[in-house]
Amino acid sequence: MTSGTSPLRCLVTGATGYIGGRLVPELIEAGHSVRALARSPEKLRDHPWADRAETVRGDVTDADSVRAAMDGVDVAYYLVHALGTGSGFEETDRRAARIFGEQARAAGVRRIVYLGGLTPAGVPERELSPHLRSRAEVGRLLLGSGVPTAVLRAAVIIGSGSASFEMLRYLTERLPLMVTPSWVRTRMQPTAVRDVLRTLVGCAGLPPDVNRAFDLGGPDVLSYRDMMQRYAAVAALPRRIILPVPVLTPRLSSHWVGLVTPVPHSIARPLAESLRHEVVCAEHDIARYVPDPPGGLLGIDRALELALQRIREADVATRWSSAAVPGAPSDPLPTDPDWAGGSLYTDRRQRAVDASPEALWRVVEGIGGENGWYSFPLAWAVRGWLDRLVGGVGLRRGRRDAARLRVGDSLDFWRVEEIEPGRLLRLRAEMRLPGLAWLELTVERDGAGRSRYRQRALFHPHGLAGHAYWWSVSPFHAVVFGGMARRIAEAAGAEAGETGAREAQAAETEADETGPRAEG
Repeated sequence: MTSGTSPLRCLVTGATGYIGGRLVPELIEAGHSVRALARSPEKLRDHPWADRAETVRGDVTDADSVRAAMDGVDVAYYLVHALGTGSGFEETDRRAARIFGEQARAAGVRRIVYLGGLTPAGVPERELSPHLRSRAEVGRLLLGSGVPTAVLRAAVIIGSGSASFEMLRYLTERLPLMVTPSWVRTRMQPTAVRDVLRTLVGCAGLPPDVNRAFDLGGPDVLSYRDMMQRYAAVAALPRRIILPVPVLTPRLSSHWVGLVTPVPHSIARPLAESLRHEVVCAEHDIARYVPDPPGGLLGIDRALELALQRIREADVATRWSSAAVPGAPSDPLPTDPDWAGGSLYTDRRQRAVDASPEALWRVVEGIGGENGWYSFPLAWAVRGWLDRLVGGVGLRRGRRDAARLRVGDSLDFWRVEEIEPGRLLRLRAEMRLPGLAWLELTVERDGAGRSRYRQRALFHPHGLAGHAYWWSVSPFHAVVFGGMARRIAEAAGAEAGETGAREAQAAETEADETGPRAEG
């Protein structure tokens, strides 16, 4: 329990996102009860804290669902933004903030806590990037809602899996020589994600008369170029050669970031636009209410070390891709070929596997990311490049965990829609497509007790373009999907053989150690 704070009932919006998914267990650990609001609560099912929090379905733009979620709540966390959702995002943010504030006041909520963006001092709001401008407006609306509100304004957040960290990491690791946008000279005050979370939790106990914004930043003020050099040093990379040029505008540089890093253009653009502004804290007043930890706030080097350590240990709790991609399909899997009155194309494959179901499942659950897709790597790579060119996520999102998946995880250009451990993995496509697509991988036992692998690709076309797309790619299915089924079966058999050899060696060693010994 946080010192001096009684248990509170907290509502967390954006619980499927990067910060929200990490804040929920922190609040629980502090002794508070948590209700998590999500458009797709099933995505929270496999989180380690899922059985200790209440999850409800809702959308911050839907007043009825927000009203129901606010019932009995003391503190409401507003952690959502319409990042990368196109030209109407400012109106969406505005409408959602008004609804949230109105419903919080009507429900008697004691406090709202909002995590926004740090805005540059002395810059008129009209001159800010659209996303910084929208975040500032959301903060004003919540402060004027009639509910005591704490607006926390953070610049770059450094933590394993954050979009800002992934941009920094991939740019630095992949480009020892960089021709960069001029914004790499911009000064900023990054903050470690664990300090952000500690402050968010502490704000639950703010006095009722506190209704204001607070700047959040770590102890270091440095340029983005300096941050890349610091990352290179922490990651034991040679010093990078960085050449800023003025011709790379935020728009052009976001495409450049999208090609080099896993962060798609739709997210890279608002981040790049915001980086043209100097964002340095004007005050640190939050420490009067939420004191700094005994060792002080984490500096950039320690924040980078911790983020890299989490990645190397495959202990990344949430990633920037935890939240659904804007515009990604949300329709349920069609189970009827006449679903919605349209066509449903299907490619089915199956193979008997010379391995146990457990060995086969390990291969299935480990698919994607660094492990690849078990067929025609060039075809998968080209499909990923094409998706990036049209603004999609491509293949670079990888996996959150190298061995385990959970519902809601992003997996390259797929998202885990359903997982039944040991039996079923269903992936929903989030690439740009003229339709909806799924890939199902199933592990079974046949009538003779042998393991059997079943694979099903489904595509529900939208319009003539959708039908044309399916028929244009179907000639490659034998190579891509057929090869995938064959090599997954082979990989499971090879893993079973290696496991058997290890077990036999272990048994032989044990026998040597426990067998009869000659007495001297």
